[in-house]
Amino acid sequence: MTGAAAIIIALVQLVLFVFLAPVLIGVIRQVRARLEGRAGSGIWQPWRDVRKLLAKNPVRAAGSSWMLAAGPVTLLVSSLLLCALLPLVGTLPLPLIPSDLFVIVSVMLIGVVALALVGLDAGTAFGGMGSSRHMTVAALVEPTLLLAVYALSIPAGTSTLSLIVETRLANPAVIISPVSLLAMVALAIAIMAETSRLPVDNPSTHLELTMLHEAMVLEASGRDLAWLELGSWLKLAALLGLLSNLIVPWGIVTDFSVLGVIVGVGTVTMKVLLLGVVLSVGEVFLAKARLFRVPELLAGSFALGLLAVTASYLVA
Repeated sequence: MTGAAAIIIALVQLVLFVFLAPVLIGVIRQVRARLEGRAGSGIWQPWRDVRKLLAKNPVRAAGSSWMLAAGPVTLLVSSLLLCALLPLVGTLPLPLIPSDLFVIVSVMLIGVVALALVGLDAGTAFGGMGSSRHMTVAALVEPTLLLAVYALSIPAGTSTLSLIVETRLANPAVIISPVSLLAMVALAIAIMAETSRLPVDNPSTHLELTMLHEAMVLEASGRDLAWLELGSWLKLAALLGLLSNLIVPWGIVTDFSVLGVIVGVGTVTMKVLLLGVVLSVGEVFLAKARLFRVPELLAGSFALGLLAVTASYLVA
């Protein structure tokens, strides 16, 4: 029964975040537009964009390979796997694929490499520039993600994310400890860099010298662009859901029940949308960092993660 319950919760998470991710992007854009004095296009505009793109056939460059078609699907599948594996609605682990830290980072890396190959495939200058920057940022972000979550795993005695969340739920004092605060700041910075948000990248610009994510998807169109955008949105929503459950673990399902699943769905939806509002408000007051400053920012987050790991052993 435990395995069946875990599969049900994973399917609920998949369906929920497929619908929630475009809404999250719409909320982020709408709140930012209002704060900047613009009317905005509404929170449902990303849904309308995806629906329009799915109805169009992609146009691919003459010299492109199969990667331009396979890459967007690979990114989407890796993001869907994140939504299924992470403890978002519930902490019940899948029987065959654990929500282990190293499994999660490996799944994320598949999407990162697929997106970089999509940018390189058409052979354009912008795509190559964006892919190069993207992989540089990824090489700096992945160690920070590992260190930050590893620091959180030491009190739990395991690197399984669902058990880490359960430990923080059972022992709330861990949440406000210095180790936890250092690790959460490092994790938040790493998530912003991993999902190409400010100050690492500005998702609303197409300036040649500042593009990261947008430079890699310039050659994509139609369904290919829809899969790329939806995959990126799903990754952002899933990582914000993980961050919110690590900060405020209450409301997540630990024992399967229909009422518990309903409460878990409502709770994680509110948490993710609230973090989206906080993110959009922060981006209004942030400027994009210059490219050579990004490694300094990510090195700082790595140092915070390293301090968190060191402090966790000293406190223990």
